[in-house]
Amino acid sequence: MSNTLKTAAIAGAVAAALSSHATTVQAASQEKCFGVSLAGENDCAAGPGTTCAGTSVTDYQGNAWSLVDEGTCAEMELPAMADGTERNGSLEALERDMPA
Repeated sequence: MSNTLKTAAIAGAVAAALSSHATTVQAASQEKCFGVSLAGENDCAAGPGTTCAGTSVTDYQGNAWSLVDEGTCAEMELPAMADGTERNGSLEALERDMPA
């Protein structure tokens, strides 16, 4: 086998390996998690009068969601509410931390 052909074969193998790794990383499942984003940092859905990404106006707004790794939504550490009540993410829209 010529050096040119060997080099091409090695380069192709490396490219295939890198492509396979990138596909595996991107394939990690994600889910919508409501009530976990800071104001203006939501991925979508921020209730009536908003359009989509980046439109939440309140930190941890209950009807705004962000994509998170599957299975991590309810386990995310979030600061407690002003009255000391624990704050968790949810797979469904919440009524808490709504804009005034």
